[in-house]
Amino acid sequence: MRPFSVHCVGGLKGKITLPGDKSIAHRALILSSLSPGQTVIHNFPANKDCLTTLDAFKKLGLRVDSPDSGSLTVFGKGLYGLIKPAGPIWAGESGTTLRLLLGVLSGQDFETKLIADRSLSKRPMLRLNSPLRMMWAKITAKKTSNQEEYPPITVSAGRLNGIVYKMPVASAQVKSAILLAGLYAEGKTKIIESVRTRDHTERMLKLFKADIKVKENNIVMDGKHRLVSPGRVYVPGDISSASFFIVGAVILAQSRILIKKVSLNPLRTGIIKVLRRMGANIQLSAVSFQPSECEPMGDIIAKSSKLKGTLVRKHEIPSLIDELPILMVAASLAQGQTIIQGVSELRVKETDRIKSMCGNLCRMGAKIKAQNSSKGEYIVIEGVRRLKGAKIKSFADHRTAMSMAIAGLAAEGRTLIDDSDCIDKSFPEFLSILKSLIR
Repeated sequence: MRPFSVHCVGGLKGKITLPGDKSIAHRALILSSLSPGQTVIHNFPANKDCLTTLDAFKKLGLRVDSPDSGSLTVFGKGLYGLIKPAGPIWAGESGTTLRLLLGVLSGQDFETKLIADRSLSKRPMLRLNSPLRMMWAKITAKKTSNQEEYPPITVSAGRLNGIVYKMPVASAQVKSAILLAGLYAEGKTKIIESVRTRDHTERMLKLFKADIKVKENNIVMDGKHRLVSPGRVYVPGDISSASFFIVGAVILAQSRILIKKVSLNPLRTGIIKVLRRMGANIQLSAVSFQPSECEPMGDIIAKSSKLKGTLVRKHEIPSLIDELPILMVAASLAQGQTIIQGVSELRVKETDRIKSMCGNLCRMGAKIKAQNSSKGEYIVIEGVRRLKGAKIKSFADHRTAMSMAIAGLAAEGRTLIDDSDCIDKSFPEFLSILKSLIR
């Protein structure tokens, strides 16, 4: 672990371009691998999670050229061209790698074992294993006394069948894994969402000519349909990565930043909607959508603002689940009270993010606590005028570490954070980009 420190600064100013969106990059790589022919993926991010997915597909026989320009040339194998790996496939701490790969491997004609690091091995998997078994996938996993399932997971060859599945828990990763398994299924696979989650997989499947139809909360896909590569995919900047700089600019005086070519998928921009509701001066410009690029993107301008508290309702959470830690930082410095409902999923991320964020922010003088009601867990934050520097624990969680670094920029004195290595999971360039903006 490498500790790092931050201190109060005058503001953030400048123009930046961010590495590609992690969620989109995973899916672009997976579908490029399952499509015959070459696909060039531009702005592929070199974070640990995406590189873990890349390494997994190399073990499954994929050939990839990766020049220094930040793009990958993927030589796709087609739906049935993957080969049995020589040993277990390592998912590291990437939940996206583990879940999406499990969907793909459910349709192969060989057995594969998926293993993970300590933190991912504690994250529940029955919510995915159960619908895949309904499709006739053969899956075994580590079980506990409460019948929950965890990695390691072994998936064997099975003849898949389409299902109709109503999602009991809002999860884009679970939905995506079912859709990827549906590529190999006889008949139609239908997913019904009670709350819409990020639709990167649906958009990418359309781009690769899968037989998929989306109408509001219903997704229907016909299996056994050959994928067709679009030839190139551009991965826009990561809105989750952008959120740290947006909040930094909003809470620090004399700030103005421009972030170029960021993903503006409407199911991912919850953080912008909530911050604007709190009074944040955030503008979107150069917004475009090219069907060949799959996702809408544009530029974001964020300026110093006076924030007020707000109510974040449960139905909004899927559109900003990864941004909740940095939103807690913003709310801690907003005037009045902020309530964030429906936060229970934060308990089962890379760490318990309710514990990590509430504990750290309280250490810096914030007034924040988690509470329970008959409708579930929620967080209450009373804004304070100023935070104070403190010694902070990252809990080996990248989003906790980056959120607390932004909090430290707005705090009196110096803030020492125990680990910078964990940031490499999603955003290894974070500290260098942050330094370039500090004035």
